Amino acid sequence: MNTEYLGIIATFILTLVIAIPLGKYLAKVFAGEKVWTDFLKPLESGIYKLSGINPKEQMDWKQHLKVLLLINTVWLVYGFFVLLYQDKLPLNPDGNPGMTHDLAFNTIISFVANCNLQHYSGESGVSYLSQQYVLMFLQFVSAATGIAAAVVLFKAFRDKTTTTLGNFYEFFVKAITRLLLPLSIVVALLLTFNGTPASYEGKDQFISMQGDTVNVSRGPAAQMIAIKHLGTNGGGYFGVNSAHPLENPSYFTNMVEMIAQTIIPIAMVICFGYFIRRRKLGWMIFGVMTIGMLLLMIPSLTSELGGNPALAKLGITQKTGAMEGKEVRFGPAATAYWSTLTTIISTGSVNGMHDSTMPLTGLWQLLGMMINGLYGGCGVGILNYFIYLIIAVFISGLMVGRTPEFLGHKVEAREIKIAAIITLLSPFLILAGTALASYIFTNNGDAAWAIQPKNWLNNPQFHGFSEMLYEVTSSNANNGSGFEGLGDNNMFWNLLTGVIILLGRFLPIIGPLAIAGLLAKKKFIPESAGTLKTDTKTFALMTFAVILILNALSYFPALALGPIAEYFTMLK
Repeated sequence: MNTEYLGIIATFILTLVIAIPLGKYLAKVFAGEKVWTDFLKPLESGIYKLSGINPKEQMDWKQHLKVLLLINTVWLVYGFFVLLYQDKLPLNPDGNPGMTHDLAFNTIISFVANCNLQHYSGESGVSYLSQQYVLMFLQFVSAATGIAAAVVLFKAFRDKTTTTLGNFYEFFVKAITRLLLPLSIVVALLLTFNGTPASYEGKDQFISMQGDTVNVSRGPAAQMIAIKHLGTNGGGYFGVNSAHPLENPSYFTNMVEMIAQTIIPIAMVICFGYFIRRRKLGWMIFGVMTIGMLLLMIPSLTSELGGNPALAKLGITQKTGAMEGKEVRFGPAATAYWSTLTTIISTGSVNGMHDSTMPLTGLWQLLGMMINGLYGGCGVGILNYFIYLIIAVFISGLMVGRTPEFLGHKVEAREIKIAAIITLLSPFLILAGTALASYIFTNNGDAAWAIQPKNWLNNPQFHGFSEMLYEVTSSNANNGSGFEGLGDNNMFWNLLTGVIILLGRFLPIIGPLAIAGLLAKKKFIPESAGTLKTDTKTFALMTFAVILILNALSYFPALALGPIAEYFTMLK
């Protein structure tokens, strides 16, 4: 077997070896059961006391959302002003300038929302202070926000009928102290001892093999890279993200970073099954997600390892596959595997340039973000999948002529309306945003408010459309990766993607929590012979069909105009 395939298989097996017991551990942590990390209770008590929080105060779903939105607003305001004035603040040895208002607006929304879309280059765009005390701080708290929101949904289905769904602050703090911080320390140490910088020194100089003197940026990179993956944030310390030789020095660090970005999303699915005492349901959801991942990953591997047909026609041998935009440290297989994981999960980090991947690989990357429910981000992955689940329950109920039920609670008109709104939100944001960008590009200069350079799209053909579609899709999915042939640091793209990121992050959190809160307070209906079982292979197939049909109907025309058209043009 190809050694590259062996590396991928080994990486995925190691991921499961860590993620499955981690999921069982998280179920105990958030259920308040005894675990080995209970020695951290005094630290947590100190945080609650200092903050004036009573962690035992019960909240309903509306109170959870109020707290979630409030604390995120505070972080947004704080970070915005630090980014604006970072040139006047300490820990800026390279003298990086402050951000413009529109770039600071985009950046702070992106990091608060766990998207980490970067319209700046890490080395020159932010100071060490901004990297650590704004962006890295937000990578912790935004991931913890998603996890805490997911636990609220878990609580709604743990008990038969309830209006008390725990305390948001308790879930939030435990997500950091019991999960994100300890794992980040381990990953950061692994990266540091394998070549990733972790200091506060400024740029260093070295002599290249050509004899040139080169200034190389460094700084506290390992710390940020650890949480960028564990928290499915994805924001790179360096501009080219994990394709940078200091951010990702070797195949070993590449494996560490791929495992790190996958373990918590998988663990949260396992946690769901164990937390609500329906393990079979948790494994069913994991199975659907894994099959979806494989259906995107396998054709990506085939596409990249098959090479570029256009180059083959010129007689160029491509024994290693399509190497354009790939790092020789990893090769096309590891890049294809990474690109699948980083787009089905809302990480968005890259170890190669997505803009240079084959057209069909770009198609699978886009589709992974459009589905946005296969593993998904920290906590929000299971929230996104929950919407598909509710729709599948509703359709299945109609097919058998019964009132739809989920875990003993009737799914009625109000819940379905919310699910429908959230389902329609993503296609609306993605398609409307891409249509607006296409209009502005073709009519650049006609609209007085289109303040941007005229050359922001370097590929005004099918691939150029894919670049715009990818940028908007990545923003909506809280992903943050990009087809970097697009000149995105201008007022139009900063404002457009900033608004899409904000709506694409918080409305899909509000919707599932509202549905879960409404279902939780309904009278529990015991299972009977006519109850639709949601933990069977048949229902798993139904859910998978719902995911496939909804996304095919929503996005096929746009995909046909972009990567599919580019693929057939390349063959011609």
